[in-house]
Amino acid sequence: MQTIDILVATTSGNTEYLADQLSTQLQEAGYSTTLHYEPDYSDLMESLTEQSVWLCCVASHGAGEYADSMLNFAEELHTHKPQLSGLRYGVIAVGDSCYDTFCAAGRDCDAMLAILGAKRLITHLEIDMSQDDPDEKSSTWLHSFIQLL
Repeated sequence: MQTIDILVATTSGNTEYLADQLSTQLQEAGYSTTLHYEPDYSDLMESLTEQSVWLCCVASHGAGEYADSMLNFAEELHTHKPQLSGLRYGVIAVGDSCYDTFCAAGRDCDAMLAILGAKRLITHLEIDMSQDDPDEKSSTWLHSFIQLL
């Protein structure tokens, strides 16, 4: 059974709740999941294999920074710039469109993983917490993500 690592960047808990829902849906589809509410760079790099899949659920905070729970991981990724050619991934960016920096951290995560050689399975999803139904929008996207695994 393939395991999907779900990396969570959250401050208020909304993105954590969303990640929990996605984890349940992935398990119902026959996948094993590991939730990383505070992703640890060293642990994730050590466990990386040719079959690794990351689903990054990334909330933007403040002026477009990563939410607190993923800030250290993002900084280490930017600093060390590891080769991630064996990794496949998808990104769900969460934000509020009333801010100029709407989904900036999620967009950065998607771009950085691609620059480091990881294979994007599907175009990242942007969820506007002020307008979208996060469960509905992410479920539709997740169905397409699963088809590409």
